[in-house]
Amino acid sequence: MQVLLPDANSQTAFGASLAAALPSQFVIYLHGDLGTGKTTLARGILRGLGHQGVARSPTYTLIEPYEIGPRRVYHLDLYRLVDPEELEYLGLRDLLGDAVLWLVEWPERGEGLLPTADLSIEIEYFPDGRRLILSPHGEAGQGLIEGLVLRT
Repeated sequence: MQVLLPDANSQTAFGASLAAALPSQFVIYLHGDLGTGKTTLARGILRGLGHQGVARSPTYTLIEPYEIGPRRVYHLDLYRLVDPEELEYLGLRDLLGDAVLWLVEWPERGEGLLPTADLSIEIEYFPDGRRLILSPHGEAGQGLIEGLVLRT
């Protein structure tokens, strides 16, 4: 599934609409060059889930946890990761069993230690904004995409 978005505001709005369709346990990998809006999309998802506070970029902390009502969300930005084993220092293994939503930027840098993606979103520069390519993985991802297609 492809979505064309003209600006950052529409990217945030798309993230919020995506949030409305997310099950409580789900893993999203966010791919794209620097500046394509991975964090912007993640902020939109957090807003769509009801997060009212600041949605910080986890560029320096690597992980930002959120409690939104009964839901837990982990937003990871692994750009600065040199070796996937560094995730061990974050206590990632202790978090893997939790029923949470994972938003993972630069997931290829944590390969082998991250939970498996239900949905991958590739964000590309496009002449009139950004193009998002949504690729489902497994039943949960496919169900989400089918739900989005039915709503549009």
